[in-house]
Amino acid sequence: MKVRPLADRILVKREEPSETVRGGIIIPDTAKEKPQEGKVVSVGPGKVDENGKRTALELKVGDRILMGKYAGTEVKIDGVEHLIMREDDVLAVIE
Repeated sequence: MKVRPLADRILVKREEPSETVRGGIIIPDTAKEKPQEGKVVSVGPGKVDENGKRTALELKVGDRILMGKYAGTEVKIDGVEHLIMREDDVLAVIE
């Protein structure tokens, strides 16, 4: 299924952190927090300002981003968890 976000929204797939930590301890799924890192899968065309001009988004497909813990709306697309969120909810781009 192909999903295209509207306006200034983006579609993000969360990236799971590694299963083990430095000491070799494996963290069970129930103790894990939601990852705050993700990869942009799709972007909307941009927001329309009060003058009717469309402002393009700074993010592009493939960008790795940091986001807030509770940002966006969770959706399942083809059985995979994704987030739809506004570009304003993105905290940083990982380079």
